[in-house]
Parts: sequence; structure tokens; C-alpha cells
Amino acid sequence: MATIKVPTSFNIDVEFEIPEFYRRLLSLVIDIIIEIIYLRIAFAIIEAIQRSVNPYGDNHDIYAVQMLFLLPFFIYHVALEITMNGQSVGKKIMGIRVVHENGGRASISQFLIRWLLRVSDLWIVVLLFLLASNPDFRDAGNTIVILAIMAFLVTDIVLVVSSKKGQRIGDFLAHTILIRTNTKANIEETVFQEVADTYIPSYPQIMQLSDRDINSIKSILETAKKKHDFNMAFMAAEKIKAHLNIQSSSSPFEFLELLLKDYNYLSTK
Repeated sequence: MATIKVPTSFNIDVEFEIPEFYRRLLSLVIDIIIEIIYLRIAFAIIEAIQRSVNPYGDNHDIYAVQMLFLLPFFIYHVALEITMNGQSVGKKIMGIRVVHENGGRASISQFLIRWLLRVSDLWIVVLLFLLASNPDFRDAGNTIVILAIMAFLVTDIVLVVSSKKGQRIGDFLAHTILIRTNTKANIEETVFQEVADTYIPSYPQIMQLSDRDINSIKSILETAKKKHDFNMAFMAAEKIKAHLNIQSSSSPFEFLELLLKDYNYLSTK
């Protein structure tokens, strides 16, 4: 399986597993099927509402209903990725997730950038829906539209297959990557921990570090544990001690775990 190494703030590289192309493709197919099913249901409801409305009345309410029913289709990916920590239904089933290039959780603005550039996905769904529901759409006059849609799709596929990080256009501009959810460096599952209210922080200096630094610490700790790499944890611990002027006799693993607990406690107070 392909992997990439992401440099952390402490000059220690952490490996991430890049999902195979078939996983991304099946994830996309699952999401497209869900969107098409939704569109068919939404249009059936809209047509039923239109038939029950006085044809000589004001149509503004009907337009508003149409937009309301179509809204979930347009925001499907961005809404789910923001609320489901970088996953849509398809991504969750196939075990992949969108994260920041540095391995941390992607921001809302990054998800929005990816969504705004999901041109091929959106139009592929629309094209399939139109071809299935309207046979007249297959006429020669729409050939250019179909070719343009396919061009966007092919461009994204070429980028995903050829780029080192498996990034499509939206990922390049949003600085995001897709990783396997079972990857050894997947840190977002456990970055945030519940800490008792009676907990007493040992190293309040941890709040001097940035969110990226915290993500790096957690990533290094998880990777070092998985690989039983004492040297990786030791190097990270020593760099942090020197940077924050901390004296500690704890083992590297215990020290890094304490730092994360302190951060979780102090960041919520």
C-alpha cells in the first residue's frame, strides 16, 4: 500500500497510508447512488406538490420548495465531511477520510474549498439523472455538455493516479489529502480526550504550542506506540522539553501523554 511521509513541526516524519484508487472510486460510486436516489425522491415529491397547486396561482412558493428540496443534494459532501470528521457515507463505508496535509483535522474552509471544486462529481450525478429520467437529453445538442463533464472527471482521475499524495484539483488548492482511517498515523480519532475536572496539569507551557504542534505530538506518539519506536518518542520529547524549557524525569511516552492531557484540560477551561 502506498504511503507518504509528512514532516511534523519537530522534524520527525510520520507515515500516512494513501487509499487505493479503487477505494476512492467505490466511495464516489456509493455517494453518487445515494445522491441519485435522493434526487428521484425529491423530484417525485416536487411534482406531486406542483400538481396539487393552483396552476393560476403564484409560483414563487413552488420555486422555494424546489430549492429547499435540492439544497441537500448540493451540500451533501461538504455538510457530511464537516459533521462526520472528513467523511461522507461512501468514504465511511470504504474506510477513507479527508485530513489536512499535515495529518490534522481539516478546517471548515478547507472542506468548503474542496466542495466548491467538486465540479466533476456534481455534474456526473446531474448527467446520470438526466439521462435516466429524460431520454431526449441524449440528442446531439448536449454533446458538448457531456464532453465537458467527462473532461473534468478525467482530469481529476489523472491527478489522483499520478500525484504523489493522490490529490485531485480541490485537494491541491485546499491542502488536503485522503488517508485510510486505519492508518497508523491517523490522529484525529484520539486527539481530543476527556479529562476529569479534578485533573491538575503538569506542564501549562503546552499552551504555547500551536494546534499543528499538538497534532504532531499526537501523531508521533501514536506512531511510536504502534512501531514500538522508543527513539522516535525520545527525540520528540527532548525537542519539546528544550523548546518549552521543561524539566521532566518521566519516560518519553508518559511525557507526551501528559502533554496531551494537559492540553485537553487547559484548552477547555
